[in-house]
Amino acid sequence: MLGKTLRWKSISLFLLAFVVLSQSIAQAAEKPNIVIIYADDVGYGDLGCYGATRVKTPNLDRLAASGIKFTDGHATSASCTPSRYALLTGQYPWRKQGVHILTGDANLIIDPAQTTLPSVMQKAGYTTAVVGKWHLGLGKGKIDWNTEIKPGPREIGFDYSFLIPATGDRVPCVYVENQKVVGLDPNDPITVSYKEKVGNDPTGKENPDLLKMQLSRGHDSTIVNGISRIGWITGGKAARWVDEDMADTIDNKAVQFIEQNQKQPFFLYFATHDIHVPRVPHQRYFGKSQLGIRGDAIMQLDTSVGQIMEALDRLKLTDNTLVIFSSDNGPVLDDGYADGAEATNADHRPAGPWRGRKYSILEGGTRVPFIVSWPGHVKPGSSDALMCQLDFLASLAKLAGQEVPNAAQLDSEDHLDALLGQKKAGRTLLVEHAHNMVLRQAHWKYIPASKKEARTGVLATDQLYQLESDPFEIDNLADRYPELVKEMAAELKAIVEK
Repeated sequence: MLGKTLRWKSISLFLLAFVVLSQSIAQAAEKPNIVIIYADDVGYGDLGCYGATRVKTPNLDRLAASGIKFTDGHATSASCTPSRYALLTGQYPWRKQGVHILTGDANLIIDPAQTTLPSVMQKAGYTTAVVGKWHLGLGKGKIDWNTEIKPGPREIGFDYSFLIPATGDRVPCVYVENQKVVGLDPNDPITVSYKEKVGNDPTGKENPDLLKMQLSRGHDSTIVNGISRIGWITGGKAARWVDEDMADTIDNKAVQFIEQNQKQPFFLYFATHDIHVPRVPHQRYFGKSQLGIRGDAIMQLDTSVGQIMEALDRLKLTDNTLVIFSSDNGPVLDDGYADGAEATNADHRPAGPWRGRKYSILEGGTRVPFIVSWPGHVKPGSSDALMCQLDFLASLAKLAGQEVPNAAQLDSEDHLDALLGQKKAGRTLLVEHAHNMVLRQAHWKYIPASKKEARTGVLATDQLYQLESDPFEIDNLADRYPELVKEMAAELKAIVEK
């Protein structure tokens, strides 16, 4: 009798363990790891999978082949800080005052009380990290770079952070890991200014002979690693980065995070610096493309993507990881440094079939590469659904089984079915943003009249384009479809005044 009882207890414990294991497996399947790889200044036409022929991107091409390549995917804005703000908050950036391209000593522009993508992921049980370019400000008041710098990523939902605080062309030119400058010598404290020169470090304006990369405009303040930057810095010599090693540094940090969290659901926001200026890829990429240094930087970016993919494969996480690749805005060739990008561009079309570029309200300003891969869950192919990074918050919250706090205050929409290729349609309306707001509705695009500024695509008269037949936005149809102009103007007004 005792033997039967023990056997039944053993069987019961086995069944209980099996049920618990099955539930754990089911939960893991329901909550895949999520990796967002966010490139900088990469245009729609800069990748092989989007038509580039003069530069090779085998890792990105493989990622696209394993998932969905969206052909109408957008950043919210044609410049970096606004797009990053929208991706992490689910809110159009123009709704908040001060969301523009920030200086390197700007304060955090995301309120810690706001709902954010990482905070939603935390509530869903994910371990969260941001590695790479931040450019959303840090601290409150004047930043003391020699102590803990907060608020920052931790206060808005990231468990771990390793940051390029702003951009490579802006001081302080140091990494910040979990609120502290990496490698800082306390006997050589950092002082940063964007108003006046501090210290005695040479500058690009005063010492152009010391530059290893000449300037086309601006960027003529403190020289760091032979490259002059926007803003002035003194001190922190041991902590300053070497541009050529930047991609390797952040790649390694991203891979380490994946390795350390492989046994639990993780969310990684990996924001590369490539291919933003100054373009200083590692020497092993020099001359490897047919597009000069900008093309070489694209190849370095592709390797960074490959490092993430290799880590997922090696750890057998690929089938349980949703990977999204996109860019913060469209392409730019000359962005302040005379690096030969325009001279070596040849017949390459950085924005693909679209007109416009970074800073422009034309389609090339926000329509960017947009790839989603999740083997076994996302059927490979392409989609022309209208998609936006603004919707990552609501869509990924649904994937993680989370209700979105304060959802009514957000602009983020749930398009998970479209993101996973289970539905052909995405957004019905999307506001694109540069200095002005314009409206996309299906294949129609309305640009309201404003002060004429040809560089950004704004004119003194209303513009209306049918992008399916006129991707280059040449044939203005506003006079032929006045009722549609009126309707779209009202729609845009309603969204802006929401």
